[in-house]
Amino acid sequence: EAFLTEETRGPAPVDFLQELPSYRSALRRRGAAATTASGDSQERRAGPQGSVGLRAVEAWRPEHEGGEVSARPAREYPLSMAEKRRLRNYQQADTKSLSGWKQWKRSSSKSLKKVVGEVRELSSYLELWRQDIHSIEGKFGTGIQSYFSFLRFLVLLNFIIFILMFSFVTLPSIISKYGIFNSSFAEMPPNNTEPHCTVYEPNGNKGLVYFYTYLKDLLSGTGFLEVTSLFYGYYTIDAAWISIMRYNLPLAYLLATFAYLALSLLWIIKRSVAGFKQNLVHAEDQFQSYCNKVFAGWDFCITDPNAAQLKHHSLLCELQTDLEEERLKQKIAERTMREKLHIYSLRLAINVIVVAVLSGCFYSIYRATVFSQENSNDISDMNFQANLVVQYLPSIVITLANFIAPLIFSFLISFEEYSPAFEIRLTLMRCVFVRLANIGVLLFSLWSQISYCATDKCSACGYNYELYPCWETEVGQEMYKLMIFDFIIILAVVLFLDFPRKLLVAHCPCKLVQWFGLQEFGISDNVLEIIYGQTICWIGTFFSPLLPAIATIKYFIIFYIKKISLIHTRKPPARPIRASSSNFFFLVVLLIGLILAFVPLGISIAHIPSSKACGPFRSFNTSWAVVPATVLGFPTRLQQVLYGIASEAFAVPFFMVLCLIMFYFIALAGAHKRVVEQLREQLVMESRDKQFLIRKITEAQRH
Repeated sequence: EAFLTEETRGPAPVDFLQELPSYRSALRRRGAAATTASGDSQERRAGPQGSVGLRAVEAWRPEHEGGEVSARPAREYPLSMAEKRRLRNYQQADTKSLSGWKQWKRSSSKSLKKVVGEVRELSSYLELWRQDIHSIEGKFGTGIQSYFSFLRFLVLLNFIIFILMFSFVTLPSIISKYGIFNSSFAEMPPNNTEPHCTVYEPNGNKGLVYFYTYLKDLLSGTGFLEVTSLFYGYYTIDAAWISIMRYNLPLAYLLATFAYLALSLLWIIKRSVAGFKQNLVHAEDQFQSYCNKVFAGWDFCITDPNAAQLKHHSLLCELQTDLEEERLKQKIAERTMREKLHIYSLRLAINVIVVAVLSGCFYSIYRATVFSQENSNDISDMNFQANLVVQYLPSIVITLANFIAPLIFSFLISFEEYSPAFEIRLTLMRCVFVRLANIGVLLFSLWSQISYCATDKCSACGYNYELYPCWETEVGQEMYKLMIFDFIIILAVVLFLDFPRKLLVAHCPCKLVQWFGLQEFGISDNVLEIIYGQTICWIGTFFSPLLPAIATIKYFIIFYIKKISLIHTRKPPARPIRASSSNFFFLVVLLIGLILAFVPLGISIAHIPSSKACGPFRSFNTSWAVVPATVLGFPTRLQQVLYGIASEAFAVPFFMVLCLIMFYFIALAGAHKRVVEQLREQLVMESRDKQFLIRKITEAQRH
């Protein structure tokens, strides 16, 4: 005991400290470095550092002397209770010695932090679906909770996009058309345009109308909906005067489109940064991943016994998967050249089949779109069912492709002999490609019909004015039908598949039915479902400005549909994914959908001639032409500045500056990585030092 007291209180002998593993490692590293600076840093690292509490006190003392962190409360420091009391007394004594201005500054900073904390706490209670999501997290874990949190994010995103489009596009049009606030509007006929290009007569319902006609119009966006503010053709105003202020609606329409795309991009990137950091840490070291599963894998939010049993099973499956991946790595390393040729040939053949399946899906969508566009107006209005099926034919074919292709991919992936984790990622990426590429094929099919001109009259307009006098509204109607049909399919699956299956499993003792059991709540499949709908919303908002409002209502209802389905008709997945990795994956796929939306919108705005019979861009060749026309109205000096920014003389230096900034951050990331590696080495050395000290103390006690 006397020895222990002397060892803990008195200074350690220098010879004894030189026997520490960390000191020896530092000597070897210093001898190899051959620089004085590196030797000094390693010597400081290897020297005696005292207790953790003393190191923490020394850590805050320089910051305190600088006057920047002294206002932090003592509870935020990693100190013992006695050291925190001494620190608090030191801060109080130091405060009395400050001037009146510094005392007021410190007290106001504390008050502001307290107010901000209270506001954040109050805002957390106003968060949408807070209790519901916490309940789902407690019963089913953080993996499923991440899906519902992602759904809430899309509801908020679409609501903000709706507010943006309604405030800057829809509201000024309504105010000016109805003369509210002493407002008026102007409609200027297009210049240098053939008269036949400006003819547009929407099929508004007139006279006696049957009920099923209203239902058809509601589902397809035609009839009475075509002439409302839901679609592009309604906004035929060139300028609006609200009191004495002139409002340029075409420019506002284009800028609002850029604004909601930029807002979506920045918001997604901001949310994905945290998930990217966590994924980078988890993927850095397999041993660290194993330790996380063993020592930190349990989800303490789970309170339901069944969910706890599933979590036990999922951890077991994760460990088995890791062992299986290691077994596959060893098997791959031991493959002969003949086996490698066999597996590569098999993968090549399977990828050819995948390409053939994709080609069949794309060709079917193309033919369905062409048939629907050519025959939707030839069927009598009395034949309600046939007309509705023809108009919804592209949506039906896309839904079938989204359902059949993933089943084929899941079957084929089992023959390619990939690791389980890579199998999941590859299958999901193929499914993402199918869902998002189907939208692109649909738009390509529409554009091929829109730009097809067989006569001189059509060439004068720049598009097929006979079939598409207002082609933007036609595209908006297709996006509207895709969104409505997607919602109908989601609702129908829950009502006509999940609930009957639940009743059969609950009341039918047949072994075959019990073997099938309840359907699992597939997180990835459900996420791809709503990302598909969100991509439709991003593309369709330019052609249908109020489409985000429909998407907001749709996702709001889907939240409760999925919640009821999860609790009553489905079971949690046997192998749930971790919340951090799932959130990052969701946002990456959502970012892919947003990038896909940029392509058709860019082509529609900058390349395809705008309709001359409807919309705010009737007087321009393309939608983008409103920007140079607006710039020409600026003062000469401002025009020169803008032209200079758009010229190569500005672009080249700007690109070089961006490259320098990028190289700086790359170097900074490399330096941070080296620091992290050094800290890891230091942690290992500290553990070895502890083992060495315990061994020495044990030997001293024996003697």
